[in-house]
Amino acid sequence: MPSTLRTIAAAAAVLSFGAFAAGCGGGASGADSRQDLDLQPIAAPGPDPFTRSTAESAATPAPATPSAPGGTAQPSAVPAARPVSGSTPGLYGGTQSVASCDVEKQIRFLSGDRAKNRAFAGAAGVDPGSVPSFLRGLTPVVLRVDTRVTNHGFRASAATSFQSVLQAGTAVLVDDHGAPRVRCACGNPLKPPGAHQGGWNAKGKPWPGYRADRVVVVRPTTVVIDNLIIVNVVNNTWIERPTGDDGRHDRRRPDIHIDPEPPVPAPVSPPASPSTSPPATSPAPSPDCPSPAPTVTVTPSPPSTPSAPASEPAPSPSGCPRATVTAPPLSPPPSSPSSPPVPEPSSSGDMPAPPTDVPSGVPSSPDYDIYGPSPETENV
Repeated sequence: MPSTLRTIAAAAAVLSFGAFAAGCGGGASGADSRQDLDLQPIAAPGPDPFTRSTAESAATPAPATPSAPGGTAQPSAVPAARPVSGSTPGLYGGTQSVASCDVEKQIRFLSGDRAKNRAFAGAAGVDPGSVPSFLRGLTPVVLRVDTRVTNHGFRASAATSFQSVLQAGTAVLVDDHGAPRVRCACGNPLKPPGAHQGGWNAKGKPWPGYRADRVVVVRPTTVVIDNLIIVNVVNNTWIERPTGDDGRHDRRRPDIHIDPEPPVPAPVSPPASPSTSPPATSPAPSPDCPSPAPTVTVTPSPPSTPSAPASEPAPSPSGCPRATVTAPPLSPPPSSPSSPPVPEPSSSGDMPAPPTDVPSGVPSSPDYDIYGPSPETENV
């Protein structure tokens, strides 16, 4: 009997450890894991919405995102999204003096369900009693770029969490650090996207113009923003909207001359294929080549009598390197009254022999002269 109990206890311990390991792994850890990524169009409520839609932007034109080549989206190839600061002018849009979300309706929806209000507060990181003031402190705008976020649903009286991409034109509420905090089409609280080093399984049908390499993540500012500079999506002009305002205090900004195009990242270009042709190299010198003898270029003083022609250097095999240096000019020493007269050159016309030791550090260019240019040169 004791042996049977020990066997049962050991088996239970093994099963418990296996369940713990499976629960901790979660199937989405490690660089090679894959995680689901929900693609959510503008008006789609998505899975397990917190509330009914409070979006008021049905009549607001949605800004277009550039189409993929050939109009084909590639949902399976999801590269890392590019970060954009929440204070970037033109990151958000809206209609002047019109709120994209009904904040008071959102408050009524949550206040009527204590379980949802509590789950919403936990996902948003606020106290359940401060949810109304939290929502009233947010600013209603619309996204102008496809944006990745951490989304939350409501299921079994608790908040769920999942990663999603919200289509440009989606109505959201953003905080005073420029970060999206609520998606108005479903009442879901939002947070910045989670870090993930593995691949993605894109879920849902991509919208026209969706490009995985043009998705951004909003980086909250480290300082409080008092005003958001947004684009009026009706006429493509600039608006200044105070944070926490529903649009009634919007102010036109004709003095801003920035291009109102959305801050869409440039597409990632594939790396250029390496060239298959070998790099061009100079031919190796022949093994029969002698050590290169320097060819010295001398700048002599004008001779009083014609000098004998210089002898040509011995030819080297074809392809052998030559060394060329420039030596200082050969000129007679200056005469003085007390100095004896300078002897005339011999009748044989021999010039003084050039130096056999080439000065070190002298450049090897045949056109270079350390004493400056001279009217004429002669090779000896």
